[in-house]
Amino acid sequence: MMNIKCPYCGNRSEAEYSFGGPAHLVRPIPAAEVSDEEWVDYLFMLDNVKGVSAERWCHSHGCGQWFNMLRNTVTHEILTIYKMGESLESAKGGENGA
Repeated sequence: MMNIKCPYCGNRSEAEYSFGGPAHLVRPIPAAEVSDEEWVDYLFMLDNVKGVSAERWCHSHGCGQWFNMLRNTVTHEILTIYKMGESLESAKGGENGA
């Protein structure tokens, strides 16, 4: 089991968190003009990355805050954790990992 460092609460067990899918997805807009094919691509055609992946997580059984995590999906090594709204590039510059 992983220990995840919530950027708001600190280290907690993986059991307190919920996975929220890939990070940095851009929702197609305007919604009224988006084709069915574009919605299908956005909702269902996600990459299943083997290796380093940017992911969204929620501290659902803690503070309830969402954050992003850069994690190796093979080894489960957490490379960095950063708050929503922060760019991946700025997060890589600091040491926020678990």
